[in-house]
Amino acid sequence: MKLHLLNRSNINGSSFSVSNNMYPYFLKVWHYHPELELVLTEKSNGMRFVGDSIQKFEAGDIVLLGKNLPHMWLNSERYFKDNVPDAAHAIAIHFREDFLGDKFFEVPEFGPINELLKRAVRGVNFKNVDSKIIESFRSMLDLQPFERAIALIQLLNVLSKHQDYQLLSSIGYLDNFMDAQNKRLHQIYKYVFDNFKGEINASQVAKAIGMNSSAFSRFFKKTHRQSFTKYLNEIRVGYACKLLLESENKITAVAYESGFSNISNFNRQFRVVKNMSPSEYIKFHTEKGK
Repeated sequence: MKLHLLNRSNINGSSFSVSNNMYPYFLKVWHYHPELELVLTEKSNGMRFVGDSIQKFEAGDIVLLGKNLPHMWLNSERYFKDNVPDAAHAIAIHFREDFLGDKFFEVPEFGPINELLKRAVRGVNFKNVDSKIIESFRSMLDLQPFERAIALIQLLNVLSKHQDYQLLSSIGYLDNFMDAQNKRLHQIYKYVFDNFKGEINASQVAKAIGMNSSAFSRFFKKTHRQSFTKYLNEIRVGYACKLLLESENKITAVAYESGFSNISNFNRQFRVVKNMSPSEYIKFHTEKGK
């Protein structure tokens, strides 16, 4: 996946933007931008890529992304085939950290919001969100500029106190993605995302980016806080979750499609990452959707 810098600046003279996006499918581009992004998924599902995180997304999800954090919402295959105009629907808010002035959120009264913005550098997925928060999102579409700015501060304040959340991208990815002296990490991630469904290993990746195997292993573990093999298995399991929930393929077929060479290793690694077997994962999400 080639990474793109997108222009999310507001062309209407406002300090931030609120957009109601309805498409047949979401933008199929791995991208980043200097604005923070707060997004509510109203309709559709698929896989969400944030930094080095790959997870399933569905209607009702709320995610806050920090500036320059690479991301992509990739819809399930059926969205690209059906071509329904408003099948993918999301409300997105883009704003810069200083949209209300330099150090605005650093005053004591906005301490919780300031901490939330710090967490956002890894991406924050809010879970079990109250319906009032979702309504706050929707209401912002119809507000005048002043009321909209106040509403955004109130929304950020409520989310800053919401305790049920998950940080998405790893610290290792965050620390090194935009560091000029570690551009090779981006090369690693690109190579893995492009090839994880095939037979790849640390030696192949090292060769692809011009490093010897030993140096590559030390470099990856130091910057990513885990071995390359563990990282690769997490990527593959994340993709397997997508396949298990959106297709009728058998578990064995999903294992091979996700890059695992045998079913026993797939089951073992799946349990390590998800704390349950593939069949238990299917059952859990099937019952959850009833």
